[in-house]
Amino acid sequence: MLLVIDVGNTNIVLGLYDGPELVRSWRMATGENRTSDEMGIFIYSLLGHSQIAPQSLKSIVISSVVPNIMYSLTNGIRKYFDISPMIVSKDMELGITLNQVGERELGADRIVNCVAGFELYGGPLIICDYGTATKYDAISGDGQFLTGITAPGIKISAEALFSRAALLGQVELTLPTSLMVKSTAESMQAGILFGRIGETEYIVNRLRQEMDAPEAKVIATGGLAHTIAQGSDIFDHIEPGLTLEGMRILYDMNKG
Repeated sequence: MLLVIDVGNTNIVLGLYDGPELVRSWRMATGENRTSDEMGIFIYSLLGHSQIAPQSLKSIVISSVVPNIMYSLTNGIRKYFDISPMIVSKDMELGITLNQVGERELGADRIVNCVAGFELYGGPLIICDYGTATKYDAISGDGQFLTGITAPGIKISAEALFSRAALLGQVELTLPTSLMVKSTAESMQAGILFGRIGETEYIVNRLRQEMDAPEAKVIATGGLAHTIAQGSDIFDHIEPGLTLEGMRILYDMNKG
């Protein structure tokens, strides 16, 4: 079995693959102060709680945008699983080609998403990732990474509003059925979420124009992808597990 670990700024997501099939997934908060033993024991216990023998793991792949956690994570894996994990990097066989901007600026999470998107759907392609940050990445028909755009994440934007406006409390990030809202909570929900929908549609349409690719497919991923998709028909596919799938694909490309 293959364990893939996506280390994000907010959460760590783990996925267990049996061949091409994702059979389990788990989520934990990203904590930079955990020791190697804490990391190793926690992952070991997740498998045991799911009645999966830790010895059944043959390989582990890590994609991380949090450098400070990598020492504890990789050493915990070596200590408790006796496996040297594969670390996602720009130097791997990717199946896509990065330009100078991609080589310099693209994080492991965006590389993995681009690899998975192009492998699953081909190009031209635009990937919209609604995570800690909102990211829009464009790939040409022949697999060239073209550009990446970064905006504040939905939750970050909401938290900034909640913390700076004394009379506004926190609200659940659910999409109102109409812009004709009737409460302060719905007003905030509409502004945060419909505002992001408008941003998404403008950026996607502008990218299609500048890519000269009006037929470019649009993939949504990340924790709030389904919420945004409720208010827009611009997406061709919703893939919440795109990052995990990308790590599995990269493992298959590079395991030799």
